[in-house]
Amino acid sequence: MDFAFTEEQEMIRDTAAAFLAEVSTSEAVRRAMATEQGYDPELWQRICGEMYWQAIHVPEAHGGMGLGYIEVVAMMEQMGRYLLCSPFFATVCMAGNALLLAGSEEQKSHWLGQLCERGLTATLAFNGGSRIWDASSITATYRRTGDAFLLNGDYRYVIDGHSAELLVVAAREEGSEAEEGISLFLLPADSAGVGRTWLPTMDQARKQAAIQLSDVSLAADALLGEAGKGWHALAQVIDLAAVALAAEQVGGCQQLLDMTVDYTSERVQFNRPIASFQAVKHKAADMMLQTEVARSGVYYAACVAQEALVGGELAAELPEAASVAKAYSSDAYFAVAGDTLQLFGGVGFTWEYDVHLYFKRAKSSEHLLGDGAQHRERLAALLLDQENVS
Repeated sequence: MDFAFTEEQEMIRDTAAAFLAEVSTSEAVRRAMATEQGYDPELWQRICGEMYWQAIHVPEAHGGMGLGYIEVVAMMEQMGRYLLCSPFFATVCMAGNALLLAGSEEQKSHWLGQLCERGLTATLAFNGGSRIWDASSITATYRRTGDAFLLNGDYRYVIDGHSAELLVVAAREEGSEAEEGISLFLLPADSAGVGRTWLPTMDQARKQAAIQLSDVSLAADALLGEAGKGWHALAQVIDLAAVALAAEQVGGCQQLLDMTVDYTSERVQFNRPIASFQAVKHKAADMMLQTEVARSGVYYAACVAQEALVGGELAAELPEAASVAKAYSSDAYFAVAGDTLQLFGGVGFTWEYDVHLYFKRAKSSEHLLGDGAQHRERLAALLLDQENVS
């Protein structure tokens, strides 16, 4: 497998880095995170209108650019580097992927068309409050009422759930358990019976919400895929989102490493920059190693993710590749953030410096979609299954 970027991919990455360095400055991030919405709507429209990022891997037939998941991951890395406050992750990497994998042609044409044309915001809700991000976390239920569905239940940890225009929700048929009976539904956020509450969290640069469904009635055309058989598609969506989130974590690692090198090169003790001390050099080398290993895992997972979206030969490897990338990147990001905090010394935890923003993002994203321990347990189970099959 060739891990080298093409010329076009390098251009996309460099353009994203240059744009984000201009619009996602420390001041811009702090302004956005001080609002309940969590992002600047004008900037989101610039991203959609000028950069067209929301359409990056949407097929051309639905108004998109028709590129691949490697390009999505390359941009997510830069977004993590600059802590971009936007609904991109929830809209493109979660709800958008759900539509791509489970939607009918009519659903894709309508909703992906709106995403590409006007920057529709969307998100995915499935976890009822569990720390384990698997089928058991789905507690919302549905039952058929003639040709319609009636949904009830609660969701937690919904990224941008209080501001998204469209909700892709997972619910299980009443009486079902585990992976059976799960369905995906398209739910306009202003539908009757939908309650949304913004949740203050440690990571102020990424907003989360709780969503309550109380006798929400949905027509049959709101169903994504086949009723009761939505877990397979949802599991793939979660894995794709985990790969994108891991890329964001790698971007955060890189920025922290760069910040640390710059700061320790300027900070003088005993008449010499502290970057010249052997202990500091060793710590920085460890940070770089963790960052590069995480990046390798992420881009391999991105190649596998692209195969999963197009039904390629490597699609079956997505669960393993996603768990490897998310587990290592989660651990690496938090470790690098902690080392940065130490090397910055007394100013590292002050509000004036940006280290604490990345430290909070590192801890928040570590647990989002499963922490390292959960993904390593999953890997062990996958390897055991493969051994039993062979």
